[in-house]
Amino acid sequence: MRYDSITEAIGNTPLVRIDPAVHGLAHIDLYAKLELLNPFGSVKDRAAWNMAGPHLADAAERGRQVVELSSGNTAKALAVLAGMHGLTFRSVTNRMRIPEIKDLLLLLGAEIEELPGQSECLDPTATDDPLTLFHRTLSEPGAAFLHTDQYFNPRNTEAHLTGTGPEIVKDLDGRAPDWFIACVGTAGSSTGVARVLREHDPAVRVVGLVADKSDFIPGIRTIDEAREVGLFDPGTYDTIEAVSADDAIEGMLTLNRRCGIMAGPTGGAAYFGALRRLRAADSELTERQSAVFIVCDRVESYLSYVRRRRRTCSAAPSQELTGRSVRHRGTRGSGRRRRRRPGVDRHRPAARGRPAQPLRLRRPCTSTARSASSTSCSRNWSTAACPSAATARCCSPARSARSPPATPRCSPAWGTRTSAA
Repeated sequence: MRYDSITEAIGNTPLVRIDPAVHGLAHIDLYAKLELLNPFGSVKDRAAWNMAGPHLADAAERGRQVVELSSGNTAKALAVLAGMHGLTFRSVTNRMRIPEIKDLLLLLGAEIEELPGQSECLDPTATDDPLTLFHRTLSEPGAAFLHTDQYFNPRNTEAHLTGTGPEIVKDLDGRAPDWFIACVGTAGSSTGVARVLREHDPAVRVVGLVADKSDFIPGIRTIDEAREVGLFDPGTYDTIEAVSADDAIEGMLTLNRRCGIMAGPTGGAAYFGALRRLRAADSELTERQSAVFIVCDRVESYLSYVRRRRRTCSAAPSQELTGRSVRHRGTRGSGRRRRRRPGVDRHRPAARGRPAQPLRLRRPCTSTARSASSTSCSRNWSTAACPSAATARCCSPARSARSPPATPRCSPAWGTRTSAA
């Protein structure tokens, strides 16, 4: 298939049936709408192109900068589209929590402006919020910006009214699914798709998924944050349910490992929430039904997030991510490997008189001076993973070997060795 522009490849993503042996539903066919296969990597490609596309040529003539209050997939798509038209892009946010996304935006030439917003989502009623004040500046007539305004722009929803929703109906042979499950971010995709499906069948049940109030899942709002979004309409959903970050990662790993779908945490949350709701209904069904959920983006941008969450849950992240055990490389401070003895856990050598313990992924070294017995910091982590710039020096391979040894102490937050202040 040949295209004249990469933007022509946006949309028409596959609808893939999940193997019943994986989900265990007896009477429901579960389908995943693979929005991660859009050219810039997410469902936000549709909205970004629909919001910015008609105005990019005029913005190029006037030398205007593309601006959006986004820290994720919308910013990524807009950065690419702006660059294709010779424009610059600025991401304004207080939610830049994923280092891989930040690094990618910088790689794409984006400017990132982080403001101390009072809420995680733009609240137009908070007149003293820096994000709200900046939003009003962008919206003033004659502003030297192309502001796509994803939280309030109806073209966000329109992208799914004319694209995602009709594609689902077409792929199901002209029928709407009995169930539609979607995570709530800007609410553009869930609102647009739900409207199309109900036009074909008013009986479609729509489940909206939000993050637990005390949790953070990339791309998903809590219910309080969702209420601040201009496109959010509670009447769109038959029910709104919360999922935790651990639920999202559990669903993500199932899609990654069992289905071959390289979904990120948002897609994992959608899968987990779908199964939780559908299992309750499946036991009462006698006729076959269908359900669709959206896989919003890819897992590669969230590896640090997954590691951090798995460590918090006292799991072994590296084993969870790769399905393989971690091989111990010898005694700390020695240049040779310890020979594995029969009957001893391969993850960590047993101390004399003590049973072997499984090796857990440790926080990268946070001390400004390493212990004399330590040979190096973990090579699996970058300096960006250190908790502060003041302690980031320890991860540098150029660290002087003549640094005086530090007195180690236990850090209860990470369970790693840090130097005494």
